[in-house]
Amino acid sequence: MIRLLKLGVALGLIWSLYWYAAGYSLRQGVVGWFQAREDRGWQAEFSDISTSGYPLRHITLLNNPALADPVNGTAWQAEWLSLDNPAIWPGRQTVIFPETAQRLSYFDQTVVVYANDMTADLHLAPGIGLEVQRMALNSGAWRIDDAAGPIAQAQALTVSMVQTDQPETYQFDIAAPQFTPGEAMRRAAGQAAALPDSFQTLKLDMQVRFDRPWDRRALEERRPQPVAIDLKLAQAEWGALSLFAAGQVTVDGNGVPSGKIALKAENWRDMLAALQGSDAFPAIALDSAGRVLNLLAGISGNPDALDVELVLRNGVVTLGPFPLGPAPYIYLH
Repeated sequence: MIRLLKLGVALGLIWSLYWYAAGYSLRQGVVGWFQAREDRGWQAEFSDISTSGYPLRHITLLNNPALADPVNGTAWQAEWLSLDNPAIWPGRQTVIFPETAQRLSYFDQTVVVYANDMTADLHLAPGIGLEVQRMALNSGAWRIDDAAGPIAQAQALTVSMVQTDQPETYQFDIAAPQFTPGEAMRRAAGQAAALPDSFQTLKLDMQVRFDRPWDRRALEERRPQPVAIDLKLAQAEWGALSLFAAGQVTVDGNGVPSGKIALKAENWRDMLAALQGSDAFPAIALDSAGRVLNLLAGISGNPDALDVELVLRNGVVTLGPFPLGPAPYIYLH
């Protein structure tokens, strides 16, 4: 019995030493990361840092963190930020954001984010490569405001990137139930009174194959580049307006995409009617678009629903038989 007690005490001491050493290493890693940003000319600061969670977790709390990159003009600050991981493996991090205001800036434009239960998950595979198995941002009810008022809000938010059985392929899912645009976005959409406050559906289901898995080299060398995109479904429904997209696209070494995306728009005439008086589209452009869409609807066989293909070939995008212009360049910097 005494021998077991001594063994238990010894194991407890060893674990305690490990816990404190690992917690110190995590704190130093965070401090070093902020210092490295400062060395590159960023504003990167926090008022203090502490660790709790003994004995099974490491919870690293930063008070008043602030980051600003003068090169691209982006900045973020919050009241606090918490990093939570199992003590046995720091590669399974959960970042917890405050429900108080988070400020995001792009040069002189600033928005304020309020979010309930917002967390970001980062799961890394054990090993020196540190392959990304999962990255996800989840939130309860959230709202984004600017100086004029709410820009957008929703009842929840899910954005996830999950590694599949093929290490270089990742599943992407995005959903924002009850997404409600602000007044400025509704004015840009035209006749706001004809549309409900919230989208019934706003979601994305997509798989992307990259030229290599996401791992530590994405920070140390270059970002993995997409080589094949399988858009299973992109869907937006706002009142009577419904838009669906699905298709497959490949991307060559120069970032030029090739492939086809099927587009379906239900009640497209109502969509054009709602855009009348829009801040985003002049009347002459809507008239021209109406004639083209009417022709495409006739070709598809259903005048009330558009069912066409967006074709990307040789660096050019066409909608049905009509060329739209150069294809977008797809490259992750």
